[in-house]
Amino acid sequence: IEDSSSQDGSISLIFSLKEEVGALAKVLRLFEENGINLTHIESRPSRLKKDEYEFFTHLDKGSMPTLSDIIKILRHDIGATVHELSRDKKKDTVPWFPKTIQELDRFANQILSYGAELDADHPGFKDPVYRTRRKYFADIAYNYRHGQPIPRVEYTEEEKKTWGTVFKNLKSLYQTHACYEYNHIFPLLEKYCGFCEDNIPQLEEVSQFLQSCTGFRLRPVAGLLSSRDFLGGLAFRVFHCTQYIRHASKPMYTPEPDICHELLGHVPLFSDRSFAQFSQYIEKLATIYWFTVEFGLCKQEDSIKAYGAGLLSSFGELQEPRMDSKAVDEPVYYVAESFNDAKEKVRNFAATIPRPFSVRYDPYTQRIEVLDNTQQLKILADSINGK
Repeated sequence: IEDSSSQDGSISLIFSLKEEVGALAKVLRLFEENGINLTHIESRPSRLKKDEYEFFTHLDKGSMPTLSDIIKILRHDIGATVHELSRDKKKDTVPWFPKTIQELDRFANQILSYGAELDADHPGFKDPVYRTRRKYFADIAYNYRHGQPIPRVEYTEEEKKTWGTVFKNLKSLYQTHACYEYNHIFPLLEKYCGFCEDNIPQLEEVSQFLQSCTGFRLRPVAGLLSSRDFLGGLAFRVFHCTQYIRHASKPMYTPEPDICHELLGHVPLFSDRSFAQFSQYIEKLATIYWFTVEFGLCKQEDSIKAYGAGLLSSFGELQEPRMDSKAVDEPVYYVAESFNDAKEKVRNFAATIPRPFSVRYDPYTQRIEVLDNTQQLKILADSINGK
């Protein structure tokens, strides 16, 4: 948050220390040794932890070159909790990110791999019919714009057969291996969205169902997006979803996300409110996304259940986490105490990431609001009071 009194480029910091003899002296000595000029300091008992004190400080702008190093020392060596309130704006250059849901159109086609083009080791690389189909699906995604209905697709009998093989094998494992939330939603998808062995659901129908449950929606994509772009969509509760299906020669394997992975792995839990909120929080954290939303496990009663889409859409991997076998596809799995526990941990961790502003999603306008001045904070406070 920018401090309006810091127009001269001075820096404001709040740090908290445990209440013990010499704690503040260590910090002041650190400032002195590194040539940091302290121009103002206030203290108060911490409102969060009874055994800590919070210190509000102003530092001279000439201290900026060594500030990053000092913050690291405060956090790691002294054990202080540090929050930057203002700093040099020129230093805080932030890459562009979408602030309206319409701006997702700007990067939705910037795929990293696959799409209409396949690598030489892809199962469908030498299949001209499959490659033609992939181009067909890619063109749908390339021409799509926000607000349009997702075009319906007539899937071939071979594609339906591939889907049926995957659907039948995975469904047989869900009751014993998938989490409660997944098994609660799945029958509703069968009832309202056409999830069954001989039918590949249409993305538009699934998207409408998701919106009625949690406000999430689907958007067709030609292939694999960068982590930044993919997770940026989640900030607007938009899930970039492929429409093509894996090659028929290997129905139980895919080197890329396909409609089996998206609809059987991701969609059921995007229909759960707690998980949907968790997914929107996690748009900030690509690595954590991988070990939770893609390959996450959670404790339920006396068992460990899967909630990661990579597990829920893979027959082999869905069986492995419950076994003691060392031959697993993912070398490490992380087990959460519960959905809510994982959500709170991610939310709290995301709050510690340093950046020159905060953001808030407005579900009414479908915009990301940047909170970087007192006027924006006043608008936010008025909005909260109104609710």
